[in-house]
Amino acid sequence: MTVTAPQSPPGDQGPGADPSLAGAPKTPPPAPLTHLPVRRPGASSTRGDSRRNLSTLRASDVYAMVGAGAASLALTWLIFDRLLPFNGALGFVVIAYALFIGLYALLVSFDEDGPAVRDRVAAAIVQSLGLVMLTVLAFVVVYTLYEGREALPHLNFYTESMADAGPLEPLSVGGIVHAIVGTLWQISIALVICIPTGLVCAVFLNEVPGAFSRFVRTIVEAMTALPSIVAGLFIYATFILSLGFGQSGLAAGLAISVMMLPIIIRAADVVIRLVPGTLREASYALGTSRWRTVWHVVLPTSRSGLTTAVILGTARGVGETSPVLLTAGFTQELNTNPLHDPMVSLPLAAFKLVESPEPTYIARGFGTAAVLLVLVLVLFVAARVVGGRGPGKLTRRQEHRRVRASRRDAQRFDVYATAGRPSAGPASTSPASTRSTP
Repeated sequence: MTVTAPQSPPGDQGPGADPSLAGAPKTPPPAPLTHLPVRRPGASSTRGDSRRNLSTLRASDVYAMVGAGAASLALTWLIFDRLLPFNGALGFVVIAYALFIGLYALLVSFDEDGPAVRDRVAAAIVQSLGLVMLTVLAFVVVYTLYEGREALPHLNFYTESMADAGPLEPLSVGGIVHAIVGTLWQISIALVICIPTGLVCAVFLNEVPGAFSRFVRTIVEAMTALPSIVAGLFIYATFILSLGFGQSGLAAGLAISVMMLPIIIRAADVVIRLVPGTLREASYALGTSRWRTVWHVVLPTSRSGLTTAVILGTARGVGETSPVLLTAGFTQELNTNPLHDPMVSLPLAAFKLVESPEPTYIARGFGTAAVLLVLVLVLFVAARVVGGRGPGKLTRRQEHRRVRASRRDAQRFDVYATAGRPSAGPASTSPASTRSTP
């Protein structure tokens, strides 16, 4: 006879289980709570690894750069002074730079692998070349201001011309107002010609593709390397000799525009080419014509880049000397009419003044160059303020105009809503009142 032990029903936990919980579902035990370790002040971290530094410049990089610089200078001095009969500042700098790059690569290779070493060396070369260019620019500006320090403090230098100032006259007599006026007239004429023509040509090269646009782009790229004397000779042969006009500020402005136009077209072409095609497609999908798409989408999107293109062209044209000498002539008197008589510019005046052996003329020449630097800086800042806003960014006046337009639209919508709303009164009946009661 087989005896079978009685089995407990589901949910029974044993002899001492509560009979009231016999049919209750079995729930898993609660998970233990997670407690973060509390780091006390001054206590060391329990983890074995240290916190990673996310900065791009590390202490080892600074040590490697300083060590490579000191070692390159020491080795170059040893080569020039003890080992080989070398001399000259330029050779010293070149050899020291080559040794610096090699030693820096060697020191970095102790801590990094091949790609990182190449990246650090390339970064060092690029940054050092940028530092050299910045140093050269600062030297040119400081040297110009230093040499013209004697002429710049005199007020007559900005308000008088050189009509009554001879080579032996002191700096308290004479000035360059005639050159300032001539430069402003000539660059204004060139900008009036080049800005609309250059931007329209750049839009044509991008919006109307074809064989003719490729031909025009090739001609523009070739004209960017055109010598300035060739532009001056072209205007002199066509405008002065063929058409019979004399040397004037207008002829100089035409010669400057020949130099500025290809640069503005080329730079604007590159900027407009960077506008995403999806913006044009979205505008065309809304039924907008091509010229409205260009005016309201392409040009506002590339406004900042187009300003840069105009600035580059202005920088090229404002410093031209040889085409101005051929087309505008030279005069010591103030001429405010760009259509007649010779008109001098700041670069040409500086060139003529520095040619003289007299110290006062040389000081005036460097002062003229300093004024030209300041004038170019003012033109660049004005161009950035006028056209340097990003796409979609409005001026304060445009924002106020848009707010007023929005308020007028809101008032008009309220009037329409009030006029279309049924009037409330005794005659009006609600749907509930018209419903029949069974």
